[in-house]
Amino acid sequence: MKKITDNIYVESEFSRCNNSYVVTKDGVVVIDTPMVPANAKKMAEEAAKFGTVRYIINGEPHTDHVAGNCYYGGTVVSHEGTRRMMQEADVAAFKEQLQRLAPGGLPVDNDFHYRLPEITFSDTLTLYLGDHTFRLIHLPGHTPYNIAVYVPEERAVFTSDNVNLGMPIFFNAVPDKWLDSLKRLEELDVDIVVPGHGEVCGKEAFSQMSIKLKDWVNAVSDAISRGLNVKETIAAIKRDKRFADLPQQGPDPEFLNTNVRRLYEIFKN
Repeated sequence: MKKITDNIYVESEFSRCNNSYVVTKDGVVVIDTPMVPANAKKMAEEAAKFGTVRYIINGEPHTDHVAGNCYYGGTVVSHEGTRRMMQEADVAAFKEQLQRLAPGGLPVDNDFHYRLPEITFSDTLTLYLGDHTFRLIHLPGHTPYNIAVYVPEERAVFTSDNVNLGMPIFFNAVPDKWLDSLKRLEELDVDIVVPGHGEVCGKEAFSQMSIKLKDWVNAVSDAISRGLNVKETIAAIKRDKRFADLPQQGPDPEFLNTNVRRLYEIFKN
């Protein structure tokens, strides 16, 4: 667990995802809960040292951001679309995913269940706790339901996977809106950016992420214009120097193929 400011703590070792909490004078706000049950429990114990967990904010619907909800107290908050996706989540599929992405971990215990958000919103929502403000902003991109959590008192924003310092993941993405959301993030008055994956950074991450997205979009669009099929497009991207470090960027090599298939489907249609 890394102490970023006097009040912000970020854990990046849990399944390569940034799970965080913010300490206020009236309690703790957790942002994105760990996927692995043992890690979720460990982080809950650490957060409890600073006070009662009052809110859990899910920045997106993917399991590495929401699966640990059931191990925390407090009220869960998310975009309304995140709640809908969580309602459709399958525990058996989660167990399989856990074994694939976090091999060697303890099996899922009997206490596990998908704890759904109790508060949802569609556009923006502001929470006030102690001496802190948490502005939740709907910013579609990595998924249609991603949000940013802006904490002006800390000059910090938590982006979930709309900013990913590794490989962007497109399998639920809306690429055109993603680029627009990055522009909106640039407008925030922040010094600290907590991405979904990767080291805590500054605002330069927004332009860097935009370049990554455009590289992917342009590569797949170009392949389609040249008449390549999906398999040929995957091979072309693996040869492209812009993507030379991809095997090291994602937790699962299949993500590359999934990215191409998703973008190919979007731009072909």
